[in-house]
Amino acid sequence: MQSKTRITSHCPLSNTLDLIGDKWTLIVIRDLCLGKTHFKEFSESTEQIATNILSNRLRKLLKHQFISTCASPLYPGRKAYQLTERGLSLKPLIQHISNWGLENIPNTTSQY
Repeated sequence: MQSKTRITSHCPLSNTLDLIGDKWTLIVIRDLCLGKTHFKEFSESTEQIATNILSNRLRKLLKHQFISTCASPLYPGRKAYQLTERGLSLKPLIQHISNWGLENIPNTTSQY
């Protein structure tokens, strides 16, 4: 089930960018694709996302059903994050963007 999103345009690109078009949202999704599941792991990414921005992006991703929470298997009493089917559907897009960067931006290296 898709969450309700305020439509500002009939353009699918515009509406998609409203949901995932900022750097930090895609970095969090990338990290989830790479196996990170805890707030601390996301905050330790080399891009150094500020904790207030990270909290905001996690709330946004939860709201729009790209991620869900579950009990942490590593830390009792804490929650972990996981991609939903909707979130997993972004993995090929992130891989394409990463591949474009590898081909077009000098000194980049693969995260996958």
